[in-house]
Amino acid sequence: MTAVHCSRFAGKVAVVTGGSRGIGAAVAKRLAAEGAAVVIGYRGNEQAAQGIVSMVSDNGGRAVALRADVADPDQIRALFRQAMDQFGRLDVLASCAGVEHFDALENITPADFDHVFAINTRGQLFAAQEAAAHMDVGGRIVLTSSVSASRAVFGHTLYAASKAATESMVLNLSAELGQRGITINAIAPGGTATDMAAANAPSYQHPQLRDKIGLEQWLTVHGALGRLAQPEEVAAGYAFLASDDAAYMTGRTLPVDGGFF
Repeated sequence: MTAVHCSRFAGKVAVVTGGSRGIGAAVAKRLAAEGAAVVIGYRGNEQAAQGIVSMVSDNGGRAVALRADVADPDQIRALFRQAMDQFGRLDVLASCAGVEHFDALENITPADFDHVFAINTRGQLFAAQEAAAHMDVGGRIVLTSSVSASRAVFGHTLYAASKAATESMVLNLSAELGQRGITINAIAPGGTATDMAAANAPSYQHPQLRDKIGLEQWLTVHGALGRLAQPEEVAAGYAFLASDDAAYMTGRTLPVDGGFF
């Protein structure tokens, strides 16, 4: 687990969707390391999710893995109901479940649209809805956008649009939830060293550059830090927005992108 020497989330409960892999797994471990009891939502990889539960437990924390496909609103409701049954309260939602998509305009189908928006946009909306229903004053909701929401990339229209919609939801929900003392923000990660990034990294390059320069060389041109983020570095952003340190920050999307340009 991440070595963290504070307990900002002692006595609090967090739900992390997409918590079995990549950034979501790093977020779950980070929140647990800072004292939260963590519900790890996963869609299919039970072994990975249970591995994180064991890691948290071995370090003296509390965690449970619960299966839920965020594309299904009924499963989202069941996830939060089970979380309340397990821990009796909810303080933090870190919505990290997501799906990538690359394809040219002429190839996009209605099924593609429904699939991407069901997970990246609708899933986050209804996760926020369920979380807010169970939160008291001081609740923290952190959704996941992407640097792609504000950067043009060939063939990335559908994915980027789903993330731009997420940023708009965060902005508009802030006014509504602020009346209840709940904040809602988003993280916009840049390139991060996950299995999803490994599978899709070449697609972010201009078509004329693909297969001509390596990822590391490309990053030195397009990133101030010249490298991919580690999931733990992005997780620190979620932990900040979920903490009392960000009590006066809401409706905003925080880029954690290594100076991507």
